Amino acid sequence: MLGGNSSLGRNITTQTSRTAGYLFDMSASARDTNEFFDQLTNQVLALRVLAHQRLRPLNSEQLNRRPGYDKWSAAQCLEHLNIVGGYYLPSLKARLRLAQASGSTAGAQVRSGWLGRYFTATSQRSNGLGDNLLRRPKQFAPTGTRLTGTVVEAFNRQLDELLRLLLLARQVDAGAVRVPNPLYPWLRLRLTDVLEALVTHIQRYVKLAEQVAVATANK
Repeated sequence: MLGGNSSLGRNITTQTSRTAGYLFDMSASARDTNEFFDQLTNQVLALRVLAHQRLRPLNSEQLNRRPGYDKWSAAQCLEHLNIVGGYYLPSLKARLRLAQASGSTAGAQVRSGWLGRYFTATSQRSNGLGDNLLRRPKQFAPTGTRLTGTVVEAFNRQLDELLRLLLLARQVDAGAVRVPNPLYPWLRLRLTDVLEALVTHIQRYVKLAEQVAVATANK
C-alpha cells in the first residue's frame, strides 16, 4: 500500500514540475494575519471537541475494527496522524524558536506560496502531492493493527501542542519562515503553508476515523 521513498521522491518531482507550468506566475498571496490564525485555531479546537465526543468514548476493540482487510481502523487513522505529528511538530517548534531568536515579528498579513497552496489543496485527495507527502511514506504508516485507547489521548496531546505552536506562529513573520520537510529536506515550504496543510490533513483523517467508527459499529 505504501511506496518506497525513492519512487515517492520521483513522483513528487514530477507532480511539482507539471504544476509549475501553469502556477509559476502566481506570486505569494497575502491574507490577514489574525484571520488566518483564528481560522486554523478554530479548526483545531473543533477537532479537539470532535475527538473528545466521538472517539475518546470508544474502547480498544471498537477503535481497532476495520471496514476491510486493506482499510485502516479508526485507531490506525489516529496513529498515522500521531506519527506525522511526531515528525512535523518538533520541526515547526524549532523553526519558530529560530524566528523568535532572530527578532522576527508578525505583520498585518501573512504570505503563502503557490506550491504551498497546491500542497494544501492536494492533501485532501488521494495521490495528490500533499497526500503523497503526508501519507504515503512508509515512516508515516500505522505501526500495528491492535492499538490501545491511548492512541486517542496521544492525538489530543498533539492537538494541544499544535494549538501552542499556532499561538507562537502568529507572533512572528510566519510567511518568511521556511520549514524543511522531515523526510525530504530539500523541500522547504513556508510555515503558513505547512500549518494549513497539516490542519487540512488532520481534518481529513479524523473524519475518516469517525466514518470508520460509525461503519463498523455493529461488527
